[in-house]
Amino acid sequence: MDIVWFKRDLRVHDHAPLAAAVASGRPVLPLYIVEPDQWAQADASGRQFGFLAESLADLDRSLRARGARLVVRVGDAVRVLHDLHASHGISAIHAHQETGNLWSFGRDKAVRRWAQAAGVPVHEAMLHGAWRALNSRNGWAARWEAMMRAPRLPAPAGITMAALASDPMPQPADIGLAPDPCARQPGGRREGLTLLKGFLATRGRPYRAAMAAPDSGATHCSRLSPHLALGTISLREAFQAARAARQRWQDAGDAAFVRSIDSFISRLHWHCHFIQKLEDAPWLEARCLHPAYEALPDHDAARLAAWAGGRTGWPFVDACMRSLNATGWLNFRMRAMVMAEASYHLRLDWRQSGAVLARLFTDYEPGIHWPQVQMQSGTTGTNIPRIYNPVKQGLDQDPQGRFIRRWLPELAHLPTPFVHEPWKAAVAAAYPAPLVDHEQAARAARAAITALRRDPAHAAPARAIVHRHGSRRAGLPDTTRRRQPAAPPAQGRLDI
Repeated sequence: MDIVWFKRDLRVHDHAPLAAAVASGRPVLPLYIVEPDQWAQADASGRQFGFLAESLADLDRSLRARGARLVVRVGDAVRVLHDLHASHGISAIHAHQETGNLWSFGRDKAVRRWAQAAGVPVHEAMLHGAWRALNSRNGWAARWEAMMRAPRLPAPAGITMAALASDPMPQPADIGLAPDPCARQPGGRREGLTLLKGFLATRGRPYRAAMAAPDSGATHCSRLSPHLALGTISLREAFQAARAARQRWQDAGDAAFVRSIDSFISRLHWHCHFIQKLEDAPWLEARCLHPAYEALPDHDAARLAAWAGGRTGWPFVDACMRSLNATGWLNFRMRAMVMAEASYHLRLDWRQSGAVLARLFTDYEPGIHWPQVQMQSGTTGTNIPRIYNPVKQGLDQDPQGRFIRRWLPELAHLPTPFVHEPWKAAVAAAYPAPLVDHEQAARAARAAITALRRDPAHAAPARAIVHRHGSRRAGLPDTTRRRQPAAPPAQGRLDI
């Protein structure tokens, strides 16, 4: 039998590994492995697991419509595959390449070692526009465009399935996850297609202007990010649907909608641009891109807890964090701001604050998350530090204080000028004082970075991307040289 190992590609449409397995003529086992060790990682959460479970149920419905069903196994991937091979014989494993966290990188290497020893071929297809073992970015954009424009693979009409039993889908508590009452987005391909259709038909018209603010962004961004992260729809499907909608709105003479769709398409490009960074340097979640910046954090557990819970004393920052805790989503500009406040103003270790955000994001995508965490923390050594003023951001993005009042009801009684700076109000509110003076903290952060950059050692080449964690080359020695990060996207470019 041929195994189709589903990971972050939970669909039957535009699915190269499934198509290849069906074309083999052998019985096919559609397999998803719930790995308890994966859910024990610092970036995993119950809200992500809930979205996954709903997406797997939708995938199972799609498979059943084609004569098959999803088989779920719980355990270590190598052990699961070893047992299946011993009991039924595996002719080949078909999967998409995964650019995940360091844990999944190590898991995939262990699976390849086992498969090689067992004589089981592993066929991996590209999941999206991130290339494995890429030696140069020259021509990357053109290759990405060609891949996105290529014909989509149809879902198989029928699947001859290897009849094996499935484990019950575990409950979050079964794998050590705490209950999460988050009002997150529902999972599943059908939900993703509904969002895509609605965005391109109506919701996306004010996208360009609306994406910067958390309130309007929640309505007018596509909200496809968790579906792209788990692959309930393919990036190519989103790209081609957007291109078709662009043509319709151009024919209708709606220039504003055309511009918004152009912006959306550019963000699909940046989606893969950042995943390529993690593909090239899988250790980005663990070490500063420039080693000199390891000296900056001065970690404080109490500050981390206050920031994570929306109790910094800066109303707009706290409203964003409370909204994220409650909904599992935040627009990109505000993600950048809360990360920058943690790293610059509070001097928190980006690895710990980054893990907090990863757990809170239903749409956690390691390839976007960790390069962005480092960019917004100023640890790349090349990007200009963005030190956001938390009061100015609130005045710019929530001038009437509606978003703040919704998420910080203890400030609802304050007049608008004071809802952004309650410490200036004559009447005290049941709200914490700022952890630090944001203006003094910003000056101190700029001074620390300036001192680092003036040090002659800063100009010396940073550690090579080659590193003991290795590259993603399958079983090959590490030979990739360090490449300087590309220029960062304009603020908001990753709002999908």
